[in-house]
Order: sequence, then C-alpha cells, then structure tokens
Amino acid sequence: MLTLYGRPNSLNVQKAMWVIGELGLAHTRVEIGRGHREDGGEPWFRALNPNGTVPVLVDGDRVIWESNAVVRYLAAQYDPGGLWPEHPGARSETDRWMDWQQTVLLPSFNPAFWQLVRTPEAERDLDLVRRCEHAADRAFSLLDQALDGRAFVAGARLTMGDIPLGACAYRWYQLAIRRTQVHNVADWYARLCARPAFRDHVMVPLS
Repeated sequence: MLTLYGRPNSLNVQKAMWVIGELGLAHTRVEIGRGHREDGGEPWFRALNPNGTVPVLVDGDRVIWESNAVVRYLAAQYDPGGLWPEHPGARSETDRWMDWQQTVLLPSFNPAFWQLVRTPEAERDLDLVRRCEHAADRAFSLLDQALDGRAFVAGARLTMGDIPLGACAYRWYQLAIRRTQVHNVADWYARLCARPAFRDHVMVPLS
C-alpha cells in the first residue's frame, strides 16, 4: 500500500495523484500542508523529507520526495513500457519535458498564480501578472510547436512526460489572465481532460 503525503490543491501533489489514479494503485493520502492537519515543519515529516515539502511518497521502506522524482518512480515501478518508456531514447523525450516543466514552464506563470490566488486583491502586483502573461505565452507557444502532429508530448500515447505539463496546463487555463491561442496545446489538453484520473486529481479548485 502506497502512502502519499500532501494536500489535493498542490500542483506537485496532483502530479503524483494523477499517476496513482491513472494506474489504479492502492494508496492512502495523508492531508498535510497549507490549511490542513499539520504543516511540513513537523519533526516527523522532516524525518521523511528534510525540505518539509509535499509530495512525499512512501512505498514500503522506500521514501521518495520531489514531485517529478515521485512521478518517475511510480511510472518505472508500476508501469514499465507504459508511462515509463523503456527505451532510453524514447524516455529522454519524456524526461526533457519533465525538466522543462520545472525550469521554464512553471516559472513562467507561477508568480501570477501567487498574485491572483494567494495574495489579497489590494496587494496584488498586476504588472508582475502582465509580465507572466508574456512569459507564459512564449513557453506555451514552444510546447504548441512540439505538439504539432503529436497526440502527446512523446508521441501517440500518454507518458510520464505529459503528467507535469498537464498539471501546469490546468492551472494556467484556470487563471484570470490573457492567454495566447495555442491550438495544439488546446487539443492535447482536451485529451487530458477526457481522462478520469486527470479530472479526479488535477481538475480541482485552486484554493
């Protein structure tokens, strides 16, 4: 039985829960973090993850933290040849998009999320939001080019590479910001929205 620590409206927790749901894995999720039972500073939780962040996955005597590492572990352990491409070349296509999500895509619009969702209206920096709109346009336009002629980022089927990107895309589409028209991304996103695990674990209220 897997145990996942984290709150359901955390983007990083959603990545892990989407994989768990996609694969139908037996699990328990323990609420922890913002607005829930305890926060990540509790000593017992720091013993699992010294960073004090979610998600944390416990599988037997193995503890995994950092969301994309959790996604990779679950895919490799429970769906080799599926979400986890077994050929190194094919897997590199998924890996690059997972890393790009962390280094380019999320930073492009995440400050706008914090301004519009986590910051009181009177204190919001709307100039920062506008800058994020432009940065996100550039990032999603690049993803749009990569999806030209592809159903998913690595080809014809869903892989772990789609998981972090899809969680980000949901958040981007929910923000009250101006968005560029990216038709390939929109088609890909519609395919994700048709998946029950995506609807159950990613398409949840932001706050």
